[in-house]
Amino acid sequence: MAGSSDRTKHKRTAQSASSVINDTESPEARIAGRVTGLRKAQRLTLDVLTKRTGLSKGYLSKIENGRSIPPIGTLARIASALGTDVAYFMQDSAAHETERISVVRVGERKAVVRGGSQFGYDYLSLAHKRRFKGMEPFVFRFPKKYKSQVRFEHEGEEFLFVLSGQIDFEIGDRNNRQSWILEAGDSIYFDSSQPHKGRSLTDDATALVVILNNTGLPAP
Repeated sequence: MAGSSDRTKHKRTAQSASSVINDTESPEARIAGRVTGLRKAQRLTLDVLTKRTGLSKGYLSKIENGRSIPPIGTLARIASALGTDVAYFMQDSAAHETERISVVRVGERKAVVRGGSQFGYDYLSLAHKRRFKGMEPFVFRFPKKYKSQVRFEHEGEEFLFVLSGQIDFEIGDRNNRQSWILEAGDSIYFDSSQPHKGRSLTDDATALVVILNNTGLPAP
């Protein structure tokens, strides 16, 4: 089957590209190095990756140089274009492609994006030890103010369960949008191809966020 063969080839390429990555790197350096390494391992130019992702060449260059930290939705688009999953950009060398069970202790959570980025969000991965999953779970910490007017959108579906604090969550574009005040214990499930964003209304708003892949590809 061609699809299975292509997927296996992508996995091998990802293994080769990540074999020289240092697990002690910062999230920023890890993402930059792995995007660049995997793109070059597949002999793709930035122009090709631009066409596959719909992202600008300049923006991709900033990501590869560690000068711009992409949100999870953008990282998902890059992962899909490179035939891998988001976990590839945050995994350590102990990650397994075929392991059926992944246990991540509280002290093993891995930072993917820090709140100091232009988006203001903190992402902590809860399943970085397993590759090619059907979902990607994170603990999200929301900023009190938006650091840009960007809205996030990516293929698949998303589930958000508020763990603490209060969140102002918005779905839709400027012409057609809805917003909700979500408190601890509240949840929302939505099509993540719709533009969405959220901000904290309290000092420490966190949520469990699960991104589900429904494209038939390895989890984005």
